[in-house]
Amino acid sequence: MADPATYRPAPGEIPTTPGVYRFRDEHGRVIYVGKAKNLRARLANYFQDLASLHPRTQSMVTTACSVEWTVVNTEVEALALEYSWIKEYDPRFNVKYRDDKSYPYLAVTMGESVPRAQVMRGAKRAGTRYFGPFPHAWAIRETLDLLLRVFPIRTCSAGVYRRAQQSGRPCLLGYIDKCSAPCVDRVSKDEHRALAEDFCAFMAGDTGKFVRRLTDEMTMAAQNMEYEQAARLRDDIQALQRAMEKNAVVLDDGTDADIFALVGDDLEAAVQVFHVRGGRIRGQRGWVVEKVEDVTDADLVEHLLQQVYGTADESAGGDQAASRDSGLVPREVLVPMLPTHTEEMSAWLSGLRGAKVDVRVPQRGDKRELAETVRKNAEHALALHRTRRAGDLTTRSLALRELQEALELDSAPLRIECYDISTTQGTYQAASMVVFEDGLPRKSEYRTFTIRGPEGEGARDDTAAMYEVITRRFKRYLTDRSASGELELESVAVRVSGEVGPEVGEGEGAQRRRFAYPPNLVVVDGGPPQVAAAARALADLGIDDVALCGLAKRLEEVWIPAEEYPVILQRSSEGLYLLQRVRDEAHRFAINAHRSKRGKGMTVSLLDDVPGLGPARKGALLRHFGSLKRLRAASVEEIVTVPGMGQRTAEAVVAALRPVDGEAAVAAASGNPAGDASQVTSGVAP
Repeated sequence: MADPATYRPAPGEIPTTPGVYRFRDEHGRVIYVGKAKNLRARLANYFQDLASLHPRTQSMVTTACSVEWTVVNTEVEALALEYSWIKEYDPRFNVKYRDDKSYPYLAVTMGESVPRAQVMRGAKRAGTRYFGPFPHAWAIRETLDLLLRVFPIRTCSAGVYRRAQQSGRPCLLGYIDKCSAPCVDRVSKDEHRALAEDFCAFMAGDTGKFVRRLTDEMTMAAQNMEYEQAARLRDDIQALQRAMEKNAVVLDDGTDADIFALVGDDLEAAVQVFHVRGGRIRGQRGWVVEKVEDVTDADLVEHLLQQVYGTADESAGGDQAASRDSGLVPREVLVPMLPTHTEEMSAWLSGLRGAKVDVRVPQRGDKRELAETVRKNAEHALALHRTRRAGDLTTRSLALRELQEALELDSAPLRIECYDISTTQGTYQAASMVVFEDGLPRKSEYRTFTIRGPEGEGARDDTAAMYEVITRRFKRYLTDRSASGELELESVAVRVSGEVGPEVGEGEGAQRRRFAYPPNLVVVDGGPPQVAAAARALADLGIDDVALCGLAKRLEEVWIPAEEYPVILQRSSEGLYLLQRVRDEAHRFAINAHRSKRGKGMTVSLLDDVPGLGPARKGALLRHFGSLKRLRAASVEEIVTVPGMGQRTAEAVVAALRPVDGEAAVAAASGNPAGDASQVTSGVAP
């Protein structure tokens, strides 16, 4: 635990301008990001008497070892930079909203030359219009099926589209008139893009003009006695009306608005938002957040708006016009209480939308009633979350505490790394590293290793492989730690607080170092031999502040280096259960890596190493001769007859397929039975 006074900057060093600051721990990891209208006044609040700070703030400043800041011009810039840094560094002491489930969106890839409508989840992509979120993927497909009658845009994958182009025949949807088939030029790309733009306009809430247009066309067709066409238009109108009926009108004035609600206590909060477009509810989302920093409800609302609408700027690639067209920022943002910096937040949102955005608390009328409905949804979501998570939070804390006591650690092992080796009789050796933080898997930091061995042909056994993996992982840690600018002073890493220059502060193109953070506990899959190999690797690197143990499969014994007897945890122990989960996850990940490597190795061909022979020539050879056996029996003259094959390449193929006689085989196949290698070294037989 660090004393904040040891890294407190001198008051005169801190500017009084707006900016964003970062606290880092002893390993250089960013643990908190904040913004300030006046950096000097804001940072001074963290360096008061510890007894006067909130417990969460106390924990943060005592975990940190340095603070740095970047000056910006305005508070709006500070707001945007704070969001981007939180997104980049994922600080442990910042509030992070996590979706209570993965929501599907109806997405239209307007950035492609031929836009495609599809179901999408996950991160937003630049150049794509999103509508939703929908509660279920089938709800999107139902809506899409109705609208394709009127807006027959492409829904097929890139592979299906290319095959249709090559064959000159559209897919099934093209035959049943639910796709305009741009793949076979039934419509031009410009006409198809116009259809996609109309589809997006309808989904964005501009429904009336399309119904009116189809009604006018139906009336005109009936007057011209084109009754079949009029019937088709009638069915199209009914399809649009059914799609519209799926979303009830909640605001008669056709408002575009997002309505937020927040319900919580001192430890956690639940948030719900209804996305209303054209007066109709187009989507609903929910988050649950743990309050890991000292924040008010107004601060939570501000962080929430940053997260929700920051994706609008990301999906537009920073292009303001594209951000406006994305429709993710509505005209009104209705919140349960105003954010801490209301004017700056409104200015930021207005910049993203390209027009004024009103951030306010609804006071009366339909909007107030709808906000109350959203609040009730938040209450139900929080109650459900507590029911699901109450036992989970308790057991995770208990498991970490049990491991701390059983292994006699100074603190709970908040970051655990586990290593496993997978091989088949010494071949295709692969190793895995899995990471658990706070008792939960952190899959973004999983890694795999290919075992090289001293000769580049793999390790002699599992212990040598374990030694190599641990050595490589922690060598990388030492390298990254040195590159991070830490100063070694009596084995204690000290970082200097101060202002960050533009090349560091902005973080443009910067990539976080993958192995810069050490674990609190290393677990290896195995018994005393594997533990001893890992301990030897750590000792050779001079690392003595990382705990190590091994979990043997047979009796689930926990082995500690240099101990004659294992640590026995009760079968019902939550600590043992956590170790088993970590070990099993490492085993699963190692097996997957080994299978992938083995699968690639089993598809290697003798022709792969022939110089000048690429995939096209290999395919031509196999098509011409029909099999590798016939190709092996062919002469150089026969191989030269294959289109694209020259004399020198043909001789290289013969030499590769007949490795026993080497150059003599080439000579014989070239009509030189005496095997005079000197006559063929130039590549041309005399």
